[in-house]
Amino acid sequence: MPQDDQDDHDDLVLTERVGNVLVATMNRPEARNALNPELLHDLSAVLKEADADPAVRAIVLTGAGPVFCAGMDLKAFARGARFDGLSWFYRDGVATPVIAALNGSAVAGGFELALACDLVVAADTASLGIAEVKRGLFAAGGATTLADRIPLAVALEMGLTGELVTAARAREIGLVNRVVPADTVRTEALALAERIAENGPLGVTMTKKLMRERRWAEPAEIESVFRSADATEGARAFAERRAPVWTGE
Repeated sequence: MPQDDQDDHDDLVLTERVGNVLVATMNRPEARNALNPELLHDLSAVLKEADADPAVRAIVLTGAGPVFCAGMDLKAFARGARFDGLSWFYRDGVATPVIAALNGSAVAGGFELALACDLVVAADTASLGIAEVKRGLFAAGGATTLADRIPLAVALEMGLTGELVTAARAREIGLVNRVVPADTVRTEALALAERIAENGPLGVTMTKKLMRERRWAEPAEIESVFRSADATEGARAFAERRAPVWTGE
């Protein structure tokens, strides 16, 4: 798989471009990628920068080491740190499709980070869940809306007990798209991202927006995509039996 370039973002978030896909890796393996204010700040910046780049058509988010994210850094919390640096992503997300590649467990805020992504590829060894109540807290990053995605009784059991579920169980209840061996998570997530990136960016963006908002398209939204240069290119490429060349216009 060709790699265009590689760099790091203040060491806390490593970034790598693979074609039209941006891979962002949380890089606090010694702390199980726990979310402290600095990591939240850097991850926020990486996501915003990638979303603003028209050449980035999909994002893969993963973690360094054997854990995706252990949630909020409780040591930093005990010192009075603020943790609102990524609240915008939990709440509104980005226009670009984001795939969570769970190289390991995703707990509490880490689970909510995965929930904020659009698709999830998980290692078969991963556990997922909302453990906040075990620390006298609650899931303030959006997991209290979990019943919008899975049956209420299942959501309440996860939220009120704080117990984790296996990756297989998460897939069974619709929280995970793929469960694969741990050493293939990144490869599988990249393959999924590349399949998305091959499609027309305007159509992909609008599909994500409407599905997330659970609504029909407005006439102006239909016009903006169906009358675009990319729509014409897609039709021509089909007729000429060739791969389309998208411009995002």
